[in-house]
Parts: sequence; structure tokens; C-alpha cells
Amino acid sequence: MTYCLGIKVASGLVAIADTRLTSGSEVSSNRKISVHELENHSLFIMTSGLRSVRDKAITYFREVIGEKDRSFNKLYKAVNAFGEQVRRVAIEDKAALEAAGMHFNLNAIVGGQLEEDEEHKLFLLYPEGNWVEVDQGSPFKIIGNSGYGKPLLYRNLTYESSLQDALKMGFLAFDATRVSANDVDYPLDVVVYSKDSFHLIEHRLEKDDMEGVSNQWSALLNNSVRKLPTAWMNPIFNKIL
Repeated sequence: MTYCLGIKVASGLVAIADTRLTSGSEVSSNRKISVHELENHSLFIMTSGLRSVRDKAITYFREVIGEKDRSFNKLYKAVNAFGEQVRRVAIEDKAALEAAGMHFNLNAIVGGQLEEDEEHKLFLLYPEGNWVEVDQGSPFKIIGNSGYGKPLLYRNLTYESSLQDALKMGFLAFDATRVSANDVDYPLDVVVYSKDSFHLIEHRLEKDDMEGVSNQWSALLNNSVRKLPTAWMNPIFNKIL
């Protein structure tokens, strides 16, 4: 499984991707986010799904970028181009995968800003090659193992959150997923984009880097549970007495 989270706030973008790969009983790690920068063209792609499908689609897209980069003056055009490569891989491999009992399940989150975009953009692309754009009403998308991290983001993340707070909440959402599912784990790749900068900052976090934060968060949660009021439980426990 995979955990890839893209966040769009007013001041920029945050992307978080785990690196764990599982194939039967084999466990390995591999980068699930690719970055492309050239002058005023900055974009990243995070993918989930079969590794062979991901690698093939990204390879095809890199060829397109190499040939046509300057023709992509807005991010949606690059997303369309990547969607075309996803459909190309589907034509080539989908039937064979399904015959072998596997699903063509490539999903992607694409973010960044190109020279004629009025602001940074974030898109969710489906296996069929179509996409939706992330807006202020729901400023994040998760692909892969998405259930465990959503509650924290729904309760706390807003479009006006700072990049620092977005990254903090993004990590905590990943941490909730990591402790709940054995197919998501470190190392954790992080990309941060500041609005109108045309520069993506990349960083890798290891378990040792974040273990203190994770432990502190667990302690805070435990303390908060103990501090919650209990009067509402009295009618229930009075029945025991």
C-alpha cells in the first residue's frame, strides 16, 4: 500500500509520501514522488498503485517533459499530458494485468506552479486519466491508505493554515496511518512549495528524526483523553451500581 498526501494552503503546497513497498512477503522501499523543475516550471507527481505501472507512466511522462516542457505554460496542461501517458500504459498493460488477477490502479497527485498559473495548483488524477482540482473547500487529497489520517486533517486543516502547520498536520496524519497499518512506513519524503517561488524544497525524514515528535503527540493525546469531562457517562455507569 501507499500513503501520499498533497495539501494546498494559501501560502503554498505540501507533499508527503512514504516509501514502503510490499510484494507478497517481500518488503522494500522506493521513492514515490518525482520532481521536475526548469526556470519557472515547478511540479511534483506522487503516485500509488502497482510499481511497474507507476514506473512506466513516469518514464513516459519524463520523455514528454523533455520534448515539450516549454509548451506547458499552465499546470493543467502538464496534468493532461501525464493523464495521456497513464491511458497509454493502460492500453499496453491493463488486459495482461487483469488476466493475471491484478488491477490497473494508478492514482496520482500532481502539484506545482508553471509560469502562467496565477497561483500554485494541486490535482488528483484517476486511473482513467481524468482529474479534479483541489480547492479551498477541501484543501488536501490522499492516495493509497487514506482512512486513518483524514479525521485529523478534516478537524484542523484549513486553507488559511500556514505551510508549517500544514506540514505538521500532514506528518501527524501520516503517523496515524503508520501506527494503524503495517504497509506504510519510513523513510518519508517531503516536498514543500512556497507560492510564486518556482522552487520545490525536498527533504527525507527517517524514523529517528521523528520518533520524538511521534512520542510527544501520543503523550498529548493520552493526556487530553484523561482531561475530557466524564459527567455524560454517569447515567451509564449508574446502571452498573
